[in-house]
Amino acid sequence: MPHATYPRLARQCFTPYETDMTKSEKHAVFVPEPNPLRVTVLVFTGASIMCVASAIDPLRAANRIAGETRFEWQLVSASGDPAMTTCGLPLAVAGRFDPVSTTGMLVIIAGFGAARHATPALLSSIRRAARNARAVGGIEAGTWLVARAGLLEGRAATTHWEDLEDFAAAFPGVDVRPDRYVIDGPVFTTGGASPTFDLMLHLIRSRLGMAAALDVASVFIYDQSRAAADAQPLVSLGRLDGYDPRLAHAIRLMEAHVDRPLTVAAIARRAMVTPRTLETVFRKSIGETPGSYYLRLRLNAARRLVVDTRVAMADIAARTGFSSAGAFSRAFSRSFGEAPTRVRSRSSNPGRNA
Repeated sequence: MPHATYPRLARQCFTPYETDMTKSEKHAVFVPEPNPLRVTVLVFTGASIMCVASAIDPLRAANRIAGETRFEWQLVSASGDPAMTTCGLPLAVAGRFDPVSTTGMLVIIAGFGAARHATPALLSSIRRAARNARAVGGIEAGTWLVARAGLLEGRAATTHWEDLEDFAAAFPGVDVRPDRYVIDGPVFTTGGASPTFDLMLHLIRSRLGMAAALDVASVFIYDQSRAAADAQPLVSLGRLDGYDPRLAHAIRLMEAHVDRPLTVAAIARRAMVTPRTLETVFRKSIGETPGSYYLRLRLNAARRLVVDTRVAMADIAARTGFSSAGAFSRAFSRSFGEAPTRVRSRSSNPGRNA
């Protein structure tokens, strides 16, 4: 798509979309819920393995951070056979796509050669599955299959930036946008791997809270620098979208002082705000106080050491800013519901970094 077209599309689309986004999401899955969300990922040969990973790995990380299953997923293909990704790696699947299977969210991932998959039988199956799911969407060229199934008529959508012009010509009834990802009611679309990661962070943030989304982003050393409605080709500026820069500064200070925690007053002073203002920023953006977030950040760091290493508990306590192993164990138990020694004993992969 010619880059000169972007300013015109931006003027037409960005402001209305940003205004209506939250309203249009309320009937789908982007809402706080205690129950696990079941996700079915329908993947086709020709898909990018990065798109698949961006759709699934943030959910895995969210479960690990939450300490419980908040997302369930399975990969399927149209035939039940492994899908061959663009890098030549076959992707194992749980079986054949079943349109009547119960799922909360249907994610369709396709890439090169998506058109040849759009048989009448497959499109009928997608329509049937969409009736049973609470949300359905296309990743990269998966948007074409969602559109050919008739699920985007009268809705806003995006696809990979290289295909936007052809997609708009093929589906005149779709409000085509150059956004990174688009959510319109129960239908979502993304432009590629990085926007898909953005979308999944948004899903996690919507269901589990901002703090969980920040933790997931940290697992992948990922800085989400763009909002959903930003045009796809823009360069990342390294900032998770939507939060106050004062919050970012404070969290960076906390991360740099896990082993020797700063007082909230010291953090506020370095962030050049009052302690009261810092508390207001945290409560508004994350929903908890700076002190409680700081403690949880340290305990999450400790939990990773407990689960993934053989480091002694006393050393973990010291590394994460606790005065003693006993104080660490008590704080850990209050947060995670069981002692760190018990968590380690049932861990499936202790000693990874030992």
